[in-house]
Amino acid sequence: MLEPCPPVPAGRSRMRILTVLAVLTFAVPAAAKPWQGIEPGVSKRDEIIKKFGEPSRTVKQDGKEIIAYLSKEAIKGTTQAQFKVDPDTQMVERIDVFPGPIIDKETVENSYGPSCPSGAAPATPCYLRKLTDDFRTYFLYPRLGLAIFFNEDGKTVQSLTFTTQKAAK
Repeated sequence: MLEPCPPVPAGRSRMRILTVLAVLTFAVPAAAKPWQGIEPGVSKRDEIIKKFGEPSRTVKQDGKEIIAYLSKEAIKGTTQAQFKVDPDTQMVERIDVFPGPIIDKETVENSYGPSCPSGAAPATPCYLRKLTDDFRTYFLYPRLGLAIFFNEDGKTVQSLTFTTQKAAK
């Protein structure tokens, strides 16, 4: 199950960063929803740096590299963005985005698709409503490789996680 990757506060210690970053245990290349031109399972580490410049932080965790843009290096429209990269292949496996503007459920549904109907999944993207281990709501769009986590209010977006379709299942 995907877990939201908590924001990395600008002034926290490196150990704190390591403890709050979520870990995907398995991700293989597959079609995914790109974000800002970077696509999990397709894009490489160098493309991130070329597109967004030097990151605020780079952290190694469980054999992966986390490239984080926050504070003054935050990507436009975000308070923070994190890219998880496999150091051997240099392939982007996951992108965690913490939006700057407030995004509500209606905007999510208008942008990515409605709730999946009961029965067979349609050919168009739709979400499955899920709960995290701490009972927070998130929408999983398996066809897009996208999970959208909501704040405690259950109405506004905390973060968006872009990954491969296979990892999102």
